[in-house]
Amino acid sequence: MKQADEDKQIRKHRIIIHVDMNAFYCSVHEAEDPASYKGKPTAVAGSVEQRKGIIVTSSYTARKRGIKTGMTVRQGLQLCPDLILIKPDFELYRKYSHGFLSIARQYTPLVEITSIDECYLDITGSSAFGQPLEIAEDIQKRIQSEWSLPCSIGVAPNKLLAKMASDMEKPNGLTVLRIRDVPRLLWHKPCDSLFGIGRKTGEKLRKLNIHTIGELAATEETLLVKQFGVAGSWMKAAAHGYDDSRVNPAREPNKSVGHTTTLPQDVTKRQEAHRILLNLADQTGRRMRRQKLVASTVQIVIRKPDMSTVNRSATLDVPTDTTADIHREACRLFDKHWREGDPVRLLGVTLQNLSSRNETAMQLDLFSYEQQPRKEALTRAMDLLRDKFGEDAVLTAGMLGNDPSTLIRNKRIRGTSLQTDEDLLYSDE
Repeated sequence: MKQADEDKQIRKHRIIIHVDMNAFYCSVHEAEDPASYKGKPTAVAGSVEQRKGIIVTSSYTARKRGIKTGMTVRQGLQLCPDLILIKPDFELYRKYSHGFLSIARQYTPLVEITSIDECYLDITGSSAFGQPLEIAEDIQKRIQSEWSLPCSIGVAPNKLLAKMASDMEKPNGLTVLRIRDVPRLLWHKPCDSLFGIGRKTGEKLRKLNIHTIGELAATEETLLVKQFGVAGSWMKAAAHGYDDSRVNPAREPNKSVGHTTTLPQDVTKRQEAHRILLNLADQTGRRMRRQKLVASTVQIVIRKPDMSTVNRSATLDVPTDTTADIHREACRLFDKHWREGDPVRLLGVTLQNLSSRNETAMQLDLFSYEQQPRKEALTRAMDLLRDKFGEDAVLTAGMLGNDPSTLIRNKRIRGTSLQTDEDLLYSDE
């Protein structure tokens, strides 16, 4: 009981910072090449082809011209003819992400990474570095001076309010949000502007005649629990600005690993689709092996030119981390759910139900178990070569196709026009 009271007191006096990088992908390119991009309307697109490319994020200059995430490249260029389109470079984004996170970790070991461009810091015990606002200002200035990146920072007594605060002023904002400020600053806003309440939950709340965060705060908890279960209690507390969740520096293991790619031209041939799936299986398998994980489920996504999308998955008999197994299952699913001759504009492969390789029982094939160690050694060697010399250092015959000239096309697929969206779940504001 005494320990619980102590924990409650600690939570009551916590100081949390949320760091949110501004227009991260575009800002990274601007930092790398300011002469080409600084102050100009830029957008990162999964594919830069005018016909089908989707804008992943845009600079604040472009946003002022009406450019929004999710627009097609064609729509963006119609709104802003001088829009500069940039191909994604996830290795570069990781470099800058590691850079700003290394600064954050110099102030506290309690850093929770929530995406490639944002994190929480618990600086309750960091008074040696100054007052909370001084620490926040120092972090913001250092990220700008050392990495040439803008960021917005929220300072609050909990994670919920720190996140809400960092969203209040962009770019380069620094906002303090206390629980006593919640009625004045938040209660007039719609419910789905409260972090953790999505669009669908917001619609359900409106049907209950609950439109604002203030109305949510005033609603009887029993009604919310009846409608939303235990989430109803959380919503009531959150509307008042309360949040007990801790900053957790131990990163949660990935629940899935996936890649999707928008194709420069529609694919209508089975063999070509299988080759693209091999590239995707190779990349997802490699990411999974890097994390020493195995997958029990393979999912594919097939999108047609009319944007209709098919998602299909299958559970494997035995968990795997090999490209060959992933590719075989992805092709089986594709052949089963694709009609001969139908055009395909996007393909994706996602691995789900992940588990630690060291803790998962791996069943050997009765007829090929003697070759298994050699195959694993070859896979490790290929991964090491790619780590050192780049993704195109080693290519399998299946990636090249029957025509030797496809080597050039394949490098283009892997590096530019088929650049994967790398889980575009990275929040990029």
